[in-house]
Amino acid sequence: MGGIVLSCGEKKEEKKDGFEMNRTKKTETTASSSEGVPVDMNNKGVGPVTSMSFDAEIDTEMAARGEAKYNAICTACHMAEQRMIGPALKGVFDRRSPEWVMNMILNPDGMLREDPIAKALLKEYNNAIMLNQNLSQEEARDLAEYLRTL
Repeated sequence: MGGIVLSCGEKKEEKKDGFEMNRTKKTETTASSSEGVPVDMNNKGVGPVTSMSFDAEIDTEMAARGEAKYNAICTACHMAEQRMIGPALKGVFDRRSPEWVMNMILNPDGMLREDPIAKALLKEYNNAIMLNQNLSQEEARDLAEYLRTL
């Protein structure tokens, strides 16, 4: 019986990651996050893509493959022009670097663990985790090309 009392005492002090009920902290973050997650074009994210640039012209074949992939796997959580489970993706390259977007597509687990913007987005979107779709870099690049057309 004493063991049960001890267990209850230990559980009371246990903190769960990702959930905090602290009114004063909430007030502070509301004030600082009123503009939403900051734009950071210098952040390349965490993952395999360290350098990437787009051609001036859209590669229509690549974008078509990307659109097919987007319609197959992304539309469950993303819309082009409005928030859903995840952020609206129209204009994503005005807010994030191409490397960041590619790394979020290819390595969402690592990004959500280590990247400050990905962590902020996770918090903003009620801890809705982006699942790893296990795409190849070529498939992710096709998706990125399609996102340029939105």
